[in-house]
Amino acid sequence: MKQHTAPNHAFQFIDEILSQHNVNLLTLNPHKKIITSFVEIGELITEKVTDPQVIKALQNTLENIVISQIQNFPENIFWDFDFMVSSMLHQALAAEDGAVNFIETFGEKIVLLSELFGSKNEIRFRYVHDFMYGFDWARWVQREPATRADIEPFSLIFLDYLLTKSQELIQRIHLDNSQPYKLCDNGFRNPFTFSREPEDEYRLLTHLAPAELIPVAAWDWNACPIWNKPFQEMREQLALELNIQPQKH
Repeated sequence: MKQHTAPNHAFQFIDEILSQHNVNLLTLNPHKKIITSFVEIGELITEKVTDPQVIKALQNTLENIVISQIQNFPENIFWDFDFMVSSMLHQALAAEDGAVNFIETFGEKIVLLSELFGSKNEIRFRYVHDFMYGFDWARWVQREPATRADIEPFSLIFLDYLLTKSQELIQRIHLDNSQPYKLCDNGFRNPFTFSREPEDEYRLLTHLAPAELIPVAAWDWNACPIWNKPFQEMREQLALELNIQPQKH
């Protein structure tokens, strides 16, 4: 246990960052109310990794990702990181001698995505939920399942797709020819027909999670991502059933 003290202290620093920014640490796990702490995530990491360079790279990358999400999605509601960390670690270990390089590249792409899609740039999405909980990924796989079904939600391939998509969206916004991405009255963009005001977003996602209508159970270290359900249609149907009002533009 002694050898885990220093790494876990560093992971505790990430918990302190969340606390300093007064983040309400809500999880979508139907059986819990609060997310897995980074101290706990650090324990899972150090059970699988002994290389101090890899552990240090993970700490630095996670710190950068968390800060970036806080800064660019200040109104985000749910903050599960378990599966993203598990996926990053799995891919890093598969890279063997390239583990540190993979972790750094992974982190740079996630941070850049937060900056491009978040509230400080032209796209101005309010939440990181569609990315972290796999809705974006499932929609992408469904377009070409034969070639994409085996590609993970946090693979570099999918992250690169999102980076390309961000540039396409920014171009469409500049051309002003993308009605679904018009700014809403609240100053954010919402391509969905239903309201995503915080109370509506909370109600909808907390109904979807226990019904297993979340593509990526981001709160589960060992999650098995699911793409082959009509997530978008079910989300829209549930919004109607919950009497969530149409989005005001």
